[in-house]
Amino acid sequence: MGMGRRTFLAGAGAALAAGTPAQAQAQHAVPNSEGSEAPRLKAPANACDCHMHIYDGERFPPARPGPQSRMQVNAAVDQYKLLQARIGTTRTVIVTPAAYVTDNRVTTDAIQRLGPANTRGVAVVHPTVADGELRAMADAGIRGIRFTVFDPASAAVSIDMIEPLARRVADLGWHVQIHMRGDQIVENADLLQRLPTQVVFDHMGRLPQPAPLDHAAYKVIRAMLDKGRTWMKLSGAYMDTNSGAPAYADKRAVAEAYLKAAPERMVWGSDWPHPTEKNKPNDATLFDLLAEWAPDASLRERILVSNPEALYGFARTI
Repeated sequence: MGMGRRTFLAGAGAALAAGTPAQAQAQHAVPNSEGSEAPRLKAPANACDCHMHIYDGERFPPARPGPQSRMQVNAAVDQYKLLQARIGTTRTVIVTPAAYVTDNRVTTDAIQRLGPANTRGVAVVHPTVADGELRAMADAGIRGIRFTVFDPASAAVSIDMIEPLARRVADLGWHVQIHMRGDQIVENADLLQRLPTQVVFDHMGRLPQPAPLDHAAYKVIRAMLDKGRTWMKLSGAYMDTNSGAPAYADKRAVAEAYLKAAPERMVWGSDWPHPTEKNKPNDATLFDLLAEWAPDASLRERILVSNPEALYGFARTI
């Protein structure tokens, strides 16, 4: 069994930025999140959660009803604000979830409600999307398109859509976000490497256990990182882990390898409301992992502030 939460946090304490007594005592119950304690790690000013989803079934019914859509409840803008209060982030990147297929209104609406100065979005589109629609989404705060093909049962897009759509959004300055299994990354390495946009990999590249750094997908991702146009989201630690919570110890080497390779192109995301998980993780624990993976405060500042500014076009922090 892994070490307990108290032992893990005590070991990380020296690397954690000091918070105020009020923060340490704060209790923030958040839907779709275990626990209510605040993280021990104090978020820097303008910290960004670069990967989360909004589900608002009352105002925006899912485009694809049914269990395969993984529609979430209590996961609208007001509930997400509770998570922001808990972990201390103020900037956000909303990713349209599979339940909405290519209906991105739930995302663009949430950008406005959370504040367009501090919020961006990643949309899901099909090749039938009109150029005018893409321009309108850009004006609404969309900065990329996502291709989630990891699970065919819930996929709203297909691999053959990636390159033609990447060519269409390149002139907008958008990136292409990829959520693939390791074997899919290997199989489509040539495609991924010739895309005309910047590429962002979801959830630490979804490298399988055991020995994730020995998998051929890591070699593909690392080669792309080394070329300078690829980014990685340090999110979803609860995916592809055998050791599990609270330390997710078998993900640490993966995170550290990416951080060593391209610290200037790493971002962090909560993945709230954790649509893949029946038993929701503790978001304070997930945020505190950054103290383990990136003990240096200046590196965490890059991950949480300056890197998101560069990728998503937030105002530069002085």
